Amino acid sequence: MNNEGLLFVISGPAGAGKGTVVNELIKDDNIRISISATTRAPRGKEQNGKEYFFLTREEFEKDIDEDGFIEYASYLGNYYGSPKKPVQQWQSEGKDVILEIEVQGCEKVKSKMPDCVSIFIMPPSMEVLEKRLRGRGTETEENVLRRLARAKEELPLAKNYDYVVVNGPIEECVADVKAIIKAEKLRSKRFDFDGYMN
Repeated sequence: MNNEGLLFVISGPAGAGKGTVVNELIKDDNIRISISATTRAPRGKEQNGKEYFFLTREEFEKDIDEDGFIEYASYLGNYYGSPKKPVQQWQSEGKDVILEIEVQGCEKVKSKMPDCVSIFIMPPSMEVLEKRLRGRGTETEENVLRRLARAKEELPLAKNYDYVVVNGPIEECVADVKAIIKAEKLRSKRFDFDGYMN
């Protein structure tokens, strides 16, 4: 077997439940989550280095200039990006890594790392998505409407992903994503036939 970890990209509109799915996946000791950097302000009890690395715009742009991101994007007026070093380190240690990123970021990752596996988390319906966004209690009405408009732009792009998983009952969604991870690790192209024969 090839011992290098795999890179999984998970995307979906705000409110689709990506974070909940990822939090279940990283309970596996062999899976790491890449902590994104952002220029947006922390929400609620978010802590620097835990949910995100919170950077100033100047710090973020310096990292861009130094090729410090696998991908980065601008979303609703803020930068978001995936720092390169920790991802490469974990993969070399045999850990699978999840990037929970926006749709435009996924395209950049796929162009740089074509062996990554992309998964789109789809809400059961726009009505459910709106209910989830409003249920957060952290969004202004303006932000809810912006996120819903953005979701309508993002959902058609799900066809560009390797897999689409509808997040209805969370247990089923997590089980489906775990099945994808297991299947990808068993693909013949990842098997080290030369090493096996020796």
